[in-house]
Amino acid sequence: MSLGPSNAPSLCPFHPLNQVVANAVAALSEIAESHPSSNLLDLNPQSINKLLTALNECTEWGQIFILDCLANYTPKDDREAQSICERVTPRLSHANSAVVLSAVKVLMKFMEMLSKDLDYYGTLLKKLAPPLVTLLSAEPELQYVALRNINLIVQKRPEILKHEMKVFFVKYNDPIYVKLEKLDIMIRLASQANIAQVLAELKEYATEVDVDFVRKAVRAIGRCAIKVEQSAERCVSTLLDLIQTKVNYVVQEAIVVIKDIFRKYPNKYESVIATLCENLDSLDEPEARAAMIWIVGEYAERIDNADELLESFLEGFHDESTQVQLQLLTAIVKLFLKKPTETQELVQQVLSLATQDSDNPDLRDRGYIYWRLLSTDPVAAKEVVLAEKPLISEETDLIEPTLLDELICYIGTLASVYHKPPSAFVEGGRGVVHKSLPPRTASSESTESPETAPAGVPSGEQPDVIPTQGDLLGDLLNLDLGPPVSGPPLATSSVQMGTVDLLGGGLDSLIGGPNFVAPPAAAVPANLGASMGSGLSDLFDLTSGVGTLSGSYVAPKAVWLPAMKAKGLEISGTFTRQVGSISMDLQLTNKALQVMTDFAIQFNRNSFGLAPAAPLQVHAPLSPNQTVEISLPLNTVGSVMKMEPLNNLQVAVKNNIDVFYFSTLYPLHILFVEDGKMDRQMFLATWKDIPNENEAQFQIRDCPLNAEAVSSRLQSSNIFTVAKRNVEGQDMLYQSLKLTNGIWVLAELRIQPGNPSFTLSLKCRAPEVSQHVYQAYETILKN
Repeated sequence: MSLGPSNAPSLCPFHPLNQVVANAVAALSEIAESHPSSNLLDLNPQSINKLLTALNECTEWGQIFILDCLANYTPKDDREAQSICERVTPRLSHANSAVVLSAVKVLMKFMEMLSKDLDYYGTLLKKLAPPLVTLLSAEPELQYVALRNINLIVQKRPEILKHEMKVFFVKYNDPIYVKLEKLDIMIRLASQANIAQVLAELKEYATEVDVDFVRKAVRAIGRCAIKVEQSAERCVSTLLDLIQTKVNYVVQEAIVVIKDIFRKYPNKYESVIATLCENLDSLDEPEARAAMIWIVGEYAERIDNADELLESFLEGFHDESTQVQLQLLTAIVKLFLKKPTETQELVQQVLSLATQDSDNPDLRDRGYIYWRLLSTDPVAAKEVVLAEKPLISEETDLIEPTLLDELICYIGTLASVYHKPPSAFVEGGRGVVHKSLPPRTASSESTESPETAPAGVPSGEQPDVIPTQGDLLGDLLNLDLGPPVSGPPLATSSVQMGTVDLLGGGLDSLIGGPNFVAPPAAAVPANLGASMGSGLSDLFDLTSGVGTLSGSYVAPKAVWLPAMKAKGLEISGTFTRQVGSISMDLQLTNKALQVMTDFAIQFNRNSFGLAPAAPLQVHAPLSPNQTVEISLPLNTVGSVMKMEPLNNLQVAVKNNIDVFYFSTLYPLHILFVEDGKMDRQMFLATWKDIPNENEAQFQIRDCPLNAEAVSSRLQSSNIFTVAKRNVEGQDMLYQSLKLTNGIWVLAELRIQPGNPSFTLSLKCRAPEVSQHVYQAYETILKN
């Protein structure tokens, strides 16, 4: 955008051109928002300099327009970003809160480009805190808007306000909406340094008269325990004090959060269970009842009268909410697996209630699953039902990082109050442009400290993003080559199957005795849907999207470690995925002159947490010229670190001779999970929600398959066709897949009958996986 010829008069203080500039910027910005492709606001360093000059002498509205325009500019380097920040910083002291928030928006955006090593970066952090604190002295409505914006800022950069905890303490006359927002920010700022202060406040809040506020305060104490491990014991003690008050809603909230504390710190605070059981009769809310039932079922072996407690809940089974019914079913099955001889009648009763007397499909299906497990393989039932639970993390309500970055670009607008992008509430979407923060500089990446990253999110974990790569050589050399890291240990039976029949006596009907009635198979709907209009919504009927038993494509074995590099040990292998299980199929050949024994294997940290799920079992010594084939089961619960390329796997193998290292690339389709079929409406909404810049397009050539064959072949590798339509003679397949770490990938595959070249468009919140997904498509379709 040109602001005038080079010989135009300079914009001196109070010059009327200053306001003309502001009004011109406002008009052009509005037109540009309505027509994103028009490129009306062609900002460059010269025009930015003129805008900054005009900024000082405009009205407050004019300043807001100019600051919003500056926020849409991306500086060419960190020096320009710092220069702009220095000239915008005085706006932080403006009396108008809208000007302050607009200035904060510009600074938050340009800080992304500044190195954290700079003295100026630390100075800027200190300058941002006072104006934000000042906003909280305004009237309640403005306070609320400020707090919603501060909530975003704290999630992005908690270090800005880490010393300002007291400002967020609740005042007696604050409206409830301000109180709840302050409480949320207090938890986000809680750390080991201030946790004592925070807990004292929260305990005080729990004695207030406002029920909603008290509930949130009690829940906040539990979140503190989970977030700051050093404070967990003090938090549990505080919760027990609150339970002793016998205030009904306080007791119920305390029990809900103690359940979460048990999940976070297993086998640490179970001594409080007796106190919880004393309050069982006072529980009347579904969430609290479900939490108490979970505790009783999980720790049934430590509670003498666990069967009596669960039986008391069972008496009014049909009057309970679905949440309580599901929890009760699972808890009684757990109890039965832990105390089989004492609870046969109880488990038979709950299975009958869940499968025969219930209309709820979720409850009925879970009942049938437990029924079949107990009927066919009690040991497997133990491994499934009593498996160790993954630990929970604190910040479960953090905004997803890509969305957070977009909302930071909308500070001071309605989007920052709703915590939703404008596209979510602006009808029609016209004029809504997806914004994002500028890329960080390398130096600012390298100095990111765990303290400044949002708690509970591993450096940018959308459920999608992977930590960056470190010193790989050091990691490999320090590998512990003892027993491999395995998944959560499976619970083993405490009763020998040979001496006590877990399913004997009263459960004859479950194991196929004379009166055995098998639970009915789930009905398959004959028709999955009909046409839903035009465009993407015009979806054809498709078969159910479940992984087939044939499994995904398996590449032929390749030599990963030649004998000449491993003192005579040659390792070939490939990767497979069959019915949800990933394996590394190895072929070990001894080309040396001595016997090889004592094999072990270990993986380096990798992008998707692949790790051996069992030791490397070579049952007999490997003699010279002998070959042995081994299938090594894998899981995805190992340590995660982003690799280059993304599917690189570094492996160490040890035997009695030496330790050998090699790396290989695993095909990404072994990580495509069986429940990767997305609902049609969800597909449509997700496709629209993912930014267009995340879309990647590829060409698949020399593939003479038709649409049906393509869909069938891809489904066998867990790439599911959500919908199909024909547009001007071209077959369009809309597909979804999900990786083991929760990343969803959406695809549009265009197939022109008779043309062996296909066009593949991929959309994903983690665009770095798109290239590897495309390679998986090529591999599957051409083999």
